[in-house]
Amino acid sequence: MTASEADLDRLHAWLEAAAARGAVPVVCGANGDMDTVASAVALASALPQAMACGRHLGRLAKRLVDEEHAPFRRLGRPTAWPTALGGLVVVDAAAPNQLDLDLPEGVPVCVLDHHATDGWDLQDGDLSLRWPVSATTEIVTSYLAKHRPDALTPPVRRLLLAGLITDTGRFKHAGSSSFQSAVTLLGEDALDYRSLVDRIETDADLTSSDHGALVKGLQRATTTDAGPWRLVTSRAGTLEGRLASLLLGTGADVCFVVRHRDGKTRVTGRARATACREGLHLGRLFEALAERHGGEGGGHDGAAGWTSSLDRVAAETAALAAVATTARTEVNG
Repeated sequence: MTASEADLDRLHAWLEAAAARGAVPVVCGANGDMDTVASAVALASALPQAMACGRHLGRLAKRLVDEEHAPFRRLGRPTAWPTALGGLVVVDAAAPNQLDLDLPEGVPVCVLDHHATDGWDLQDGDLSLRWPVSATTEIVTSYLAKHRPDALTPPVRRLLLAGLITDTGRFKHAGSSSFQSAVTLLGEDALDYRSLVDRIETDADLTSSDHGALVKGLQRATTTDAGPWRLVTSRAGTLEGRLASLLLGTGADVCFVVRHRDGKTRVTGRARATACREGLHLGRLFEALAERHGGEGGGHDGAAGWTSSLDRVAAETAALAAVATTARTEVNG
């Protein structure tokens, strides 16, 4: 038995024990992106006692969850939990503060994640599965395929595949396991992949105001050499991740979009796959910035963010300096 298979068996035993004790909320990271929401919905579909829930649904996640009629409960603060809790499953959150919820005390916790950063302090009875894969949907897909194949219905597979597609940047940041997961999710009846991609890439969730904000963000963009890296920065008040991804199309190694609101500055970063292979890891970079300057930071190598109390100029300057001091290693092949 491989280590991964042993992990899946431990996860199955933990979930069965939690379900026998009571309700099992499957909680998303507060960013509500497609990977975290799809992972929660898919895992919850395998347990009658489970419910996918979280603080926020991103635009794409909300649209696809609605289209697939997938159960999802929005939580607030203070957070109201079921009276009898058997356990709490957390998907795609590198630390408790990334949930933006009031967590119950004394309840066993299971963390499923693929981020390089880890801020969880787990106790006896808790479980953590942190796989070096490209998306949390890969972990959930592996679990369902082994222990709950009946839960891999077409709607669940479409959601999981959407999470995999978006979190790997349309497979630009994918590893071999990502393609194996995609084959599992496409299934013998071959989901319509092209149709799913069209649903993901449609601009139906963008208003005229959103389009205007993206255009303004592109107009504000500036480029600079940050040490060995070509960096593009801009400002935005919404759709920061989408704007950063658009800016990568300029040929930059890394792009930062900065938002300042309510006394907090958020730096959202995206990096090209080649830059990540050559030494740039935005998740670790932002985690280090949070440790040095305060706030919360972390994420993937090619997609991450940092929120702090610094003003916009100070936060942008600190992020740029961190990139400039990151060595670049040429990788052959």
